[in-house]
Amino acid sequence: MKTRITELFGIEHPIIQGGMHYVGYAELASAVSNAGGLGILTALTQPTPEDLAKEIARCHEMTDKPFGVNLTFLPAFTAPPYPEYIDAIIDGGVKIVETAGRNPAEHLPRLQEAGVKIIHKCTSVRHSLKAQSIGCDAVSVDGFECGGHPGEDDIPNMILLPRAAEELSIPFVASGGLANGRSLVASLAMGADGINMGTRFIATQEAPVHENVKQTLVAATELDTRLIMRPIRNTERVLSNAAVEEILKIERAKAEAGETVGIDDVRHLVAGSQNWKVLQEGQMDAGAWSCGMVAGLIHDVPTCKELIDGIMAEAESLIRERLEGMLG
Repeated sequence: MKTRITELFGIEHPIIQGGMHYVGYAELASAVSNAGGLGILTALTQPTPEDLAKEIARCHEMTDKPFGVNLTFLPAFTAPPYPEYIDAIIDGGVKIVETAGRNPAEHLPRLQEAGVKIIHKCTSVRHSLKAQSIGCDAVSVDGFECGGHPGEDDIPNMILLPRAAEELSIPFVASGGLANGRSLVASLAMGADGINMGTRFIATQEAPVHENVKQTLVAATELDTRLIMRPIRNTERVLSNAAVEEILKIERAKAEAGETVGIDDVRHLVAGSQNWKVLQEGQMDAGAWSCGMVAGLIHDVPTCKELIDGIMAEAESLIRERLEGMLG
């Protein structure tokens, strides 16, 4: 299948594995790339730029296919050494970067001078247009269904993707609520050039997370996610657990008392250290962890190749048989 995204990134299938904290290591990224998709390392999961350089080198040893690096731009008061992380990306020969968070404009020239293609994560049409205007090569359009931060507009992909198709001239991929061939065909029909999957790739054999996490995803339904940190306009979609229920209880108590909720009120439950305990140690109630509504479509833990091959086979069947058959 050829789309503007497969052509832009030199990949076989229009399927991207999005950057995920404490998940986007070389094991997963290389497996996705070897299966014909685009694997993504998560830069800030690595404690230092030197560690990122080592992870990039490790990924090169595990695949000779294209892979990318996710670089999330955090608020200025917590800013990591971005120029050094960018050095590691460029020196490591990585030619694709997924940016997220704050506007990446100040960092684009260095990346583009090195021949790096940029795909920016956006949760709205206006942000997608801004990414296009500053020179991003593509965007990932994330609907309200997605795990992690869905923005504050609450627009689901059935509306967001066709709107993006109306406005954008650069390629874009759909993200949020995607898991199978139906997801891919629907996204293409709505104007996207491919799909980005996060949560679905956590439930794969190569994903370097605790087995408890994978089995929790298989057992979960589409009703099991919650939205936290809405009062501070830093909304995050997470899988319900004891820590998440405690966060929601704190938010309700503050609201009932007429007080403003701050990040410090819930920091002990959303901190990266708690996220690590869930994803890497399998302590499923230790903290909040990002998860999309797509959990309801996850029923097994295949290899990345089995997953991607299955998506492509189902997509082809839907296009050639079901949809073409309706035209008769």
